[in-house]
Amino acid sequence: MDKEKRIHELIDALNSASERYYNGLEESISNYEWDAMFDELTGLEEETGLIFPDSPTQKAGYEETSGEKEAHEYPALSLAKTKSIEELKAFAGERDIYLSYKLDGLTLVLTYDGGKLQKILTRGNGQTGSNITYLKDALIGIPEEIAEKGHMVVRGEAIISYTDFEIINDTIDDEDERYANPRNLASGTLALDDKEKVKSRHVHFIAFTLVHLDRQMRSFGERMAYLKSLGFNVVEHELTNSAKIEETVEKFTKKVEDGKMDFPVDGLVITYDDTDYAKTGSVTGHHATRAGLAFKWQDTVAESELLYVEWSCAIATISPVAVFKPVNLEGTKVERASLCNISEMERLGIGDKGSKIEVIKSNKIIPKVIGVKEKVGELIIPDKCPACLAPTKLKISEKSGTKTLHCTNPECPAKEIKRFTRFVSKQGLDIDGMSIQTIVRFVNLGYIKSLPDFYRLDRYYDEIAKLDGFGEKSVNNLMNSINRSIDADPVRFIYSLCIPKIGIDAAKRIVAALGFKGFTEKLCNREVLENIDKIGPERATSIIEFFNDEKRKTEFTELLSILNIKDEGPKDTSNGSLNGLTFVITGDVNVYKNRDEFKAYVESQGGSVTGSVSKKTNFLVNNDVESTSSKNMKAKELGIPIISEAEFIEQFDKGRSL
Repeated sequence: MDKEKRIHELIDALNSASERYYNGLEESISNYEWDAMFDELTGLEEETGLIFPDSPTQKAGYEETSGEKEAHEYPALSLAKTKSIEELKAFAGERDIYLSYKLDGLTLVLTYDGGKLQKILTRGNGQTGSNITYLKDALIGIPEEIAEKGHMVVRGEAIISYTDFEIINDTIDDEDERYANPRNLASGTLALDDKEKVKSRHVHFIAFTLVHLDRQMRSFGERMAYLKSLGFNVVEHELTNSAKIEETVEKFTKKVEDGKMDFPVDGLVITYDDTDYAKTGSVTGHHATRAGLAFKWQDTVAESELLYVEWSCAIATISPVAVFKPVNLEGTKVERASLCNISEMERLGIGDKGSKIEVIKSNKIIPKVIGVKEKVGELIIPDKCPACLAPTKLKISEKSGTKTLHCTNPECPAKEIKRFTRFVSKQGLDIDGMSIQTIVRFVNLGYIKSLPDFYRLDRYYDEIAKLDGFGEKSVNNLMNSINRSIDADPVRFIYSLCIPKIGIDAAKRIVAALGFKGFTEKLCNREVLENIDKIGPERATSIIEFFNDEKRKTEFTELLSILNIKDEGPKDTSNGSLNGLTFVITGDVNVYKNRDEFKAYVESQGGSVTGSVSKKTNFLVNNDVESTSSKNMKAKELGIPIISEAEFIEQFDKGRSL
């Protein structure tokens, strides 16, 4: 083998994969394959002494293709990686270390001066990153103002939870805009120019290190505690040492294996508690030798036999899932794994029933087919949609070249997944146990074609009980949840219909102004709808167009015959005790059941509740009145009174007992 030629092949393949990975495009190889190729490259470089400037072993990241570039004040270098507990022990030596999760998202660097956020940079190539400060209002967990008035630099990860990833990805109509995993989605989201779209995707910032503080603070643990006191969410971390590291690693790993982590992680990190000592190591182009050490889990590979490929339609795309003989991975039984699309199936060489395949649990969570050991027969791509039996069509993306299968029927019930999901959501009719995956499954089995069909699922009780992941207990729980939802709140019901431009707040205004019976009588009365506070012509038009659609109107009428909609009639809040007042409620509440109940009381009295403090805010309610949170600091700066829940009740809700 020509080792130099192989080194160049690996560099080209890894760099190409990294470019896609860091720019939110569909991944060309799995993490498992990337790690194996990177390890092979590292070994060849050590063996031959041939290290080329464009080698990924010499880079801390990859340059994003979008955004204005800016140099980092402190280089954002990568960490050296290991899969050996013994190497972790050797790194720790006799010193105290902290173990934390290695979050799988996009690294961001935040800079503060005078207590105010100055800029947000992506990691980029480690030396320069893209300036995305314009997204500061769209990201969760980035305080714009803090109590620390000196120069401060914070590094953390922008991540999207598995829950949000599944909801977002399954409701993206355009196949070109779908993502392979939460990390890929986070990266692609931060490349968007549309702030509102970014905000809707619930990107969380979680700090994992305090890079710079003007004053002395040597302990990593103290630094993390300080970040938390300033209002940051910080990565879970625990103090340990070489004697206890194996036990601590097992504890952190078990939490991932047990499915208790909704945020994606791809390993663990150890860091010296003595931050001054951590700075004394040497620095390569890729990492600082004492900055920390990343621990990557050994992927357990299991061989299995393909039973069949299951095809299911959601929105407009028909997606394949490999169903194989059960194998035990990371302590759980695995028998299904997504195959993503036609291109991925071709890349892997997926065949027919009897093919021998290799399976892992990527990051100990997501089952993934990584290879075919022995192909049997040829892959058969269905020519009919599994949900409606209409002809299918193969599409090739102009953006990525990815091949995907689509249903050609514009009336296919699978294209209603977005509406079905909102209908059963917690803000909608709150049918517990009805996940997106379950809805997609029921649609493809023909159980659900319209909203009223959710209330006819008892017809399929026996069939559902036999499905993977169900059983009599699960079906009974689901049926009970469906029955409970029959007694419906009018606001939630209107929201659940998925009328364009009508969210929860608009639904509240409609019900307050007309009552539910009044709404059913004025569905197409433009003058009445337009005159409702903050509804106006645009939303009124949306409501009228929705109910002029015969299919929607028929569904609505049928649902009215099934559901018991509570109707208290219109509410006159013009004389309410809080009329015209605007509140911000933050932190935990003790007397009201939750913040939703608190908000409902304020609105019932003519007041309004917003999420952020501004000049229009009359009161900030926070049980921690002396908190140094960003909202408290903003309120003090604007001279807005900060009151506790008890003070609010004493002043505005005297009938409620403390």
